[in-house]
Amino acid sequence: MSKLFVNVQNKKGKINKEIYGHFSEHLGRCIYEGLYVGEDSKIPNTNGMRNDVVQALKEMKIPVLRWPGGCFADEYHWKDGIGQKENRKKMINTHWGGVVEDNSFGTHEFMELCRQLECEPYINGNVGSGTVQEMSEWVEYLTFEGISPMADLRKKNGNEDAWKVKYFGVGNENWGCGGNMTPEYYANEYRRYQTYCRNYADNKLYKIACGANADDYDWTDVLMKNASNFMDGLSLHYYTITKNWVEKGAAAKFDEKEWYTTLKKTLKMEELIYRHGAIMDRYDPEKKVGLIIDEWGTWFDVEVGTNPGFLYQQNTMRDALVAGINLNIFNKNCDRVKMANIAQLVNVLQSVILTEGEKMVLTPTYHVFNMYKSHQEATLVESYIETQDIGVEEENQVPNLHESVSVDAEGRINVTLNNLSVSESYDIQGIFADREIKSVKGTILSNEMGAYNDFDAPEVVKPAEFIDFKITNKGVDFKIPKCSVIHLVIE
Repeated sequence: MSKLFVNVQNKKGKINKEIYGHFSEHLGRCIYEGLYVGEDSKIPNTNGMRNDVVQALKEMKIPVLRWPGGCFADEYHWKDGIGQKENRKKMINTHWGGVVEDNSFGTHEFMELCRQLECEPYINGNVGSGTVQEMSEWVEYLTFEGISPMADLRKKNGNEDAWKVKYFGVGNENWGCGGNMTPEYYANEYRRYQTYCRNYADNKLYKIACGANADDYDWTDVLMKNASNFMDGLSLHYYTITKNWVEKGAAAKFDEKEWYTTLKKTLKMEELIYRHGAIMDRYDPEKKVGLIIDEWGTWFDVEVGTNPGFLYQQNTMRDALVAGINLNIFNKNCDRVKMANIAQLVNVLQSVILTEGEKMVLTPTYHVFNMYKSHQEATLVESYIETQDIGVEEENQVPNLHESVSVDAEGRINVTLNNLSVSESYDIQGIFADREIKSVKGTILSNEMGAYNDFDAPEVVKPAEFIDFKITNKGVDFKIPKCSVIHLVIE
């Protein structure tokens, strides 16, 4: 029997709701068809936004949404996406599939989507192919209430009042698709661009600098050394790729070796946070600059017969475990990690929702986010679980169990626990220091490792009530089945 130790008296920090954030790019069918179908669509919508998708995302308590990219952000010119839709410029989406982007979903549409979702907008500005003036004017257009050319233009386009925009990214992946810059060059560009991203009235921007690609620790060092006094957050991108960037492996057809390889690689997130965080600590010991992991998740080969540039992949129990592991890691590093955005929201990479015409499917990843939402704005508390290494090859061994624990504003204890084994169940003895347990409610997501939901069978993988537990004088004992994610609410 493995022991789970929880000390609710040892409070470790606040888990920002933004850790449960999402990412929507003009890529494939994420925006168009996934989120936005237009006011004239037969698919039920409100101001062009799919009602079914919006409702599902509100149920999941989506806290923040990043847009318009991604690589697309650094070729996006925001003025092309405002005004009468028939007059908006068309462009070729050179990054993603070479399709025509008609700019019918722009600033006003994105802010309307965030209004419907009741979430914070996170807007990524264009450094790679844009200008300081262009970025400065976008901030003014969005947030300035007074008399100015951009405020007047916004009013002309139908919005008398300015919006509230907290999160603003100054460029994206500027080490790669955002301009192939050196860290020294980008640090100087960041300092220049952010200068003109003004705070108007009571709208205070949380400025996010482009951070490192995975384990590029030099990039973090240079940015923190040269620009940390000018930023509120520094991003980090890391994708879980089972094989390599050329042959990533299939999303839904894989063996046990690939299962454990994937989980081993996703566990690297903890090392990345620790090592980038250590560099940030040297320049920012008070942790004023947040680590913003605004692109993470699995990246597999596209589904057969789909556009390679659309990055459409299926979503299995393997993705559910990847989500559960990463969210636990973010929770346990909430002193430095202030936001995270899984890539991407709908129909792209590790999405929480898939759509096909009028049909909509909730993926296993969606269910994990919905199960974990109780952690949002809760207090991380000390926890530890005894583990053993499992796997089919020595180099790809992973711990069999993975957890995080928080206490919410009402004093309820939320335990999220993952069983990484594809074959073994485990008995857990939950020991809660200085806490008498009166009641337990549980939810479980569990199935075979390759199980997924599709449009013909949308509920193969879905949460169920978890009742295999017993309250004891020390806490609560329970059995966690193979290949599963559990959420316990303990009072």
